[in-house]
Amino acid sequence: MKVGIIGSGGREHAICENIKNSSKIKKIFCFPGNAGTKSIAENVEIDLENFENIKSFILKKEIDLIIIGPEKPLVDGLVDYLEKFNIKVFGPNKLASQLEGSKIFTKQICKKYDIPTAKFGIFQNPEEAKLFLQKTKYPTVIKADNLASGKGVYISKNEQEAYLAVEEIFNGKFGKADNLLIEEFLNGEEMSFFTIHDGTNFKIFETAQDHKRVEEGDKGKNTGGMGAYSPSRLINKELEKKIINKIIKPTLNGLDELGVKYKGFLYTGLMIIDNEPYLIEYNVRMGDPECQTILPRLKTDLLEILNACCEEKLNKINLEWLNKKSLCIVLCSKGYPEKIKKNIEIKNLEKIVVSENEFIFHAGTLQKDNKIYAIGGRVLNFVAISNNFNLAKKNILNNLKKLNWSDGFYRRDIGYKVIK
Repeated sequence: MKVGIIGSGGREHAICENIKNSSKIKKIFCFPGNAGTKSIAENVEIDLENFENIKSFILKKEIDLIIIGPEKPLVDGLVDYLEKFNIKVFGPNKLASQLEGSKIFTKQICKKYDIPTAKFGIFQNPEEAKLFLQKTKYPTVIKADNLASGKGVYISKNEQEAYLAVEEIFNGKFGKADNLLIEEFLNGEEMSFFTIHDGTNFKIFETAQDHKRVEEGDKGKNTGGMGAYSPSRLINKELEKKIINKIIKPTLNGLDELGVKYKGFLYTGLMIIDNEPYLIEYNVRMGDPECQTILPRLKTDLLEILNACCEEKLNKINLEWLNKKSLCIVLCSKGYPEKIKKNIEIKNLEKIVVSENEFIFHAGTLQKDNKIYAIGGRVLNFVAISNNFNLAKKNILNNLKKLNWSDGFYRRDIGYKVIK
């Protein structure tokens, strides 16, 4: 099979690295890929907003399956467009992608189907929002309605912080904003719960805990994710059952009523309070860096799984996992998630020899003249799997020390809730 992967982050490199081992793989194309995918695939420089050019390239190269990694092409309707030309695509269509594309769309489904979530209000202008904030309890949560790469969520401790959040969202920090959400603050512990869907059947695709804040101790600004570990320490059979019956199945019923079959990964972001799940958000793709954390534990051929999803045959596949712990630490460019310098060379990468239980997944990197440069905020993902989290983390920190990249930084406390 010839496979095309759309995206350029750590998630896409992890998918690429995983499927290259499939007996069915003939060639991989990455659109546009990064320095890490370049050694195992053909990177294709193409405008991801030009659907016509993407379609022409796929047909010309006779690519059998397209896997869409990031959210924007999904929300923009790339799946719908390619399927018109009988191109096999793994990922949800435009309407199903509104689960991530519009937080209000998701909240309305929650309301209609009695899905446990935080109480919320929808506001259409700054004045209305600020009036409400004068009477609210703090901390409170303020969210941009549209896509914000994981950064459009503010946990405001007081009125001053809340007003600033409202102004930033309505002033277009995350694109044009017609609405914003103000939610009650839920005091629990977060968990990422993944499922994979073929339009009729779905299966659980493991759990993780992401570390969103930029500073150690979960302080500072929200990021796309500074690291993760898998499985989550919170998961148990009773909780799993509650998540499926109270959250995922009612959501699928809601989509069904809209005439939508869900195909692809579904990332359910949860707050767990006393073993009860509350929906924080949906993402319509694998999380990043959770994907890099989870895929190394997968024993079943990923390509077979994704192909089965496109053919509505997921029920015929048995998902098998390594009984191991996995940890990921993200190396970022200094200044992230705010202003960063680009095109900074990363030296010493070739000196790091990883074992079969260690991985380095590239994200914001570019290879030019046999040198590797950092071109994004999140640059490299260091992953290790082991019998315990402690050892996995030790191995990662050892590799980061060897790299010793002075233009980057990382959180040393990833997994602190599971590591003594």
